Amino acid sequence: MLNIMQYIDRGGIIVTILIGLNILGFGIMLWKLIILSLARNQKEKMVQNTLDFIKKNNQDFDKKSLQNTLDMQIQKLESGLGTVKIIASIAPLLGLLGTVVGVLTAFDAIAKQGLGDPSIFSGGISIALITTVAGLIVAIPHYVGYNYFIGLLDAIELKLEKEVLEKL
Repeated sequence: MLNIMQYIDRGGIIVTILIGLNILGFGIMLWKLIILSLARNQKEKMVQNTLDFIKKNNQDFDKKSLQNTLDMQIQKLESGLGTVKIIASIAPLLGLLGTVVGVLTAFDAIAKQGLGDPSIFSGGISIALITTVAGLIVAIPHYVGYNYFIGLLDAIELKLEKEVLEKL
């Protein structure tokens, strides 16, 4: 049984890139968790900022100006999530790239040495499977995390809108 370092070594540069993306993505998600936890506790301040902005910039209140103001507040909280979404999107593609490279390596080995010994092409197939698994391991939690945070932001936006409308 291979240990994790052997899998990383056999996966090559693609697995190393996926690990880097994983670290970056989880760092952003941890940061977002802290920011959104603080935002929940500062909801009253956000409501007041929204009310002040509306009163300062618009003499006539309408639904569109409220939505624009709320969008500005939420957009500040949303920063960084685009990177998580990109990681969730490209990780399986990088895994697929590794799959293609591994299969290509296997076919090159077969072309050079023939089909006499199955171990000749098994290394390439192993690389293909390792990178595919690594790509999915990175993509799945980032996809789930991104959707979780978008759901949280939607809930925060709805609560802000409700409270602002109550105070107008």
